[in-house]
Amino acid sequence: MSAHPAGPITIHPVEGKHDKREFVELAFRLNRGDPAWVPPLKGEVFALLTPGKNPWFEHGKAQFFLARRDGRTVGRISAHIDFLALEQPAEQGMGPGTGNWGLIEAEDAETAHALIVAAEDWLRSQGMHRALGPLSISIWDEPGLLVEGFDTPPTIMLGHNSPLYRAWIEAEGYRPVKKLINYAVEIIDGFPPLVNRIVAAGERNERIRIRRVDKRRFDAEARLIMGILNDAWSDNWGFVPLTDSEIAYIGKKLKDIVFEDLIRVAEVDGEAVAFMIVLPNINELLIDMDGSLLPFNWARLLWWLRKPKSRRLRVPLMGVVKRLQNSRMASTLAFMMIEYIRRDGVAHYGAQQGDIGWVLDDNQGMNAVAEAIDATVNRVYQLYDKPLA
Repeated sequence: MSAHPAGPITIHPVEGKHDKREFVELAFRLNRGDPAWVPPLKGEVFALLTPGKNPWFEHGKAQFFLARRDGRTVGRISAHIDFLALEQPAEQGMGPGTGNWGLIEAEDAETAHALIVAAEDWLRSQGMHRALGPLSISIWDEPGLLVEGFDTPPTIMLGHNSPLYRAWIEAEGYRPVKKLINYAVEIIDGFPPLVNRIVAAGERNERIRIRRVDKRRFDAEARLIMGILNDAWSDNWGFVPLTDSEIAYIGKKLKDIVFEDLIRVAEVDGEAVAFMIVLPNINELLIDMDGSLLPFNWARLLWWLRKPKSRRLRVPLMGVVKRLQNSRMASTLAFMMIEYIRRDGVAHYGAQQGDIGWVLDDNQGMNAVAEAIDATVNRVYQLYDKPLA
């Protein structure tokens, strides 16, 4: 972070390609000295910010801002409104009048203050009366501010930020509203005996079938899984339904890192009722690519994708249809999927550790599963809110 500022800070709406490039590049400059920060692929970040590429913009609008001082870019922030989030029940965390901000990067507290004020002013101008953040950009992207777990790089699709940001955000009057927990679990030697007994009992149950996804039917499998997800998560805090175009977009984005033996669908009496997605940790490769596939990183990436070796695997999503939640069947299916993927992850990918998250701090079912497999918390993300008077 910089020394004491010289000139005044000015805030500028992002306009045109040059500003957008500044917006993306700033994160690289401010975080380059952090050994735990994983540079994202710049093409992916540009796509996230661009209407026509990111289908979130079909039901949302955003304004991006840059902070400048003495002609230098010293900060950035996004302010955005998701019209589907506005339609959700207020008691579930989103709801009418709730706007969001995110993607914050700042050299110092003064810059962070100016950026947050600009984001709040824009949200007020759009009729919002509450700010919830940070979200980058939707709840399905990278929600929350990292508040615990700064010492190790995140796994795929998890965020990372400076530990300084927490105090700067809280100084603006934001109060913690929800914690998102990420768990780490050692997987080489398997799980405790209780879990193994549950899996064995499930295997004797003729009603249950746990199958791998079929990548030849990728689009249909993606729709099936996301259909279960929209049902399974619909009562969760912060839930916003995924649209058909978002499901297609996520499927296309993940297709290259989807492997059949790392994704399971659980069927009961022939009906698909649960799923678990596990991804190899491409961040182990990205951490020294500096956000670019050129000149030779694309070849390294293609080589890795042919047969990835991944010390850590991440479980970004799993779900059981709502009508089975909190049942013995739900926990049986969860443990069976976890165990089957664990075996294949160790045997085929050289995996030593699993990452499970994020999990809402009040999701009793998933937190109980994590406890049963001896998982420990390794990262905590915090979401904040504030009334916009």
